Amino acid sequence: MRMHLSVAEGPGPFPGMVVVQHQWGVDEFMQSITARLAQAGYVAAAPDLYHRDGPECTDDVIARRSRLSDRKVINDVHASVKFLRSQPAVDENRLGIIGFCMGGRVAYLMAAASTDFKAAVVFYAGNTFRAWGRDLPSPFERTSEIHCAVQGHFGADDQNPSPDDMRKLDLELTKFDKKHEFYSYPDAAHAFMDHTRESYRRNDQG
Repeated sequence: MRMHLSVAEGPGPFPGMVVVQHQWGVDEFMQSITARLAQAGYVAAAPDLYHRDGPECTDDVIARRSRLSDRKVINDVHASVKFLRSQPAVDENRLGIIGFCMGGRVAYLMAAASTDFKAAVVFYAGNTFRAWGRDLPSPFERTSEIHCAVQGHFGADDQNPSPDDMRKLDLELTKFDKKHEFYSYPDAAHAFMDHTRESYRRNDQG
């Protein structure tokens, strides 16, 4: 499995972060996120969840995403954790996960499917209420299993997840007494963090 890795400067050990791609793959934006995390003092690893397609695959992102299943994704994230823990620069007891778009969905899923993470950061996680495959429940349906704190970031103009979806997730996490904090940004649509796309809306007011 290919992986983009960024390592903080200094002696370490540093906390490790699994960075989960959006549907466009481990592209310029995702690589910039790993670099920003390294600048902030992390070792950040972004696994290529499309690795089973091979480097010569020319299918569009919809077709590639449709071939993923929750079981495959869970296995890939577990492999990424194993890799991070093998790195001498990583403090294996301080691991987190962050994801964007479909990666946000995966981060929410892994907060339930794994006990490895101290925190999960979820950016505009679409399709959280839908399972990928037939053998496992959806991330939303696994909320009661969540083991770590969850931080969520949502666009008020987004439709997947919509503001109603955000409220539904908030209520479910509260129902099961899961530690979480959600942020909603006005005049922000889906993929508002991705500076390489038209959906990006710069806020010069901080």
